[in-house]
Amino acid sequence: MSLLVLGTVAFDTIETSFGKAEKILGGAATFTSITSSYFTKPDILSIVGYDFPNKYIELLKSYNINITGLDVHKTEKTFFWSGKYHENMNIRDTIDTQLNVLKNFDPIIPEEINNPDFLMLGNVVPSVQLNVFNQINKKPKLVAMDTMNLWIDNCHEDLIKVIKKVDILMINDQEILELHQENDINLAISKSFELGLEYIIVKMGSEGALLISKMGQKFKCPAVEIEHVVDPTGAGDSFAGGFMGYIAAKNSHTFDDLKNAVRWGTVMASFCVENFGTKNIIGIDESSKKNRFNSLV
Repeated sequence: MSLLVLGTVAFDTIETSFGKAEKILGGAATFTSITSSYFTKPDILSIVGYDFPNKYIELLKSYNINITGLDVHKTEKTFFWSGKYHENMNIRDTIDTQLNVLKNFDPIIPEEINNPDFLMLGNVVPSVQLNVFNQINKKPKLVAMDTMNLWIDNCHEDLIKVIKKVDILMINDQEILELHQENDINLAISKSFELGLEYIIVKMGSEGALLISKMGQKFKCPAVEIEHVVDPTGAGDSFAGGFMGYIAAKNSHTFDDLKNAVRWGTVMASFCVENFGTKNIIGIDESSKKNRFNSLV
């Protein structure tokens, strides 16, 4: 089944205690599309600049990612972000942000991909998420979204509008508290369901992920045990790719399906954090995937 992925395609410069990687391939749509491609053939909706290397476009195509919705701007550069992580990798400092093509990012979905069975609204400005959702010809079988504290702080009203339209909210434990100005995560989850959600996935870093349904079903998935977290930048987006890719391939979203999707999302995130950028989600072999999935079952 078809999966449409909205998000950024970017250049990142990242520094952690394990070293520094300069101007590497990044962006929410990049991580999500690549990890979902292990299960299905995603359609990407994003924008890059004139400086975006053709080798990266060929890389996306080599993973059966449909780039019809990847716009290449003729005069602006690709979005760039630079950050430095502390020893505690839950804390990072933004060194530089150059919006470039994102300053006027207002995507139009090409007609040939404007009937997705599943939709992932990746981590971009809520007004863009809302615009894309409103363009869809008919509501997909399942719509998921991701967000972050920047949008919670600066675009709260638009963010609430998007949440009211989707089925699944993916959010980390600190962000869901901030979203509702709560100190109790159970109260924050309850307030989120009041907005009309069917499911919530609370990402908890090394503690794994929690899936909750509006009917009260719960599933706690542990994190995959790995030796070193080298770069956590794309972990959440890789999780989204594994999750939505599996659901699109399964073409079903019972609670048991969603539990397995959370496991696959966790597996993809575990590969992502073991190296800088997209390096470790490229070329994942089948046996490694299955071994990590089986460790969670």
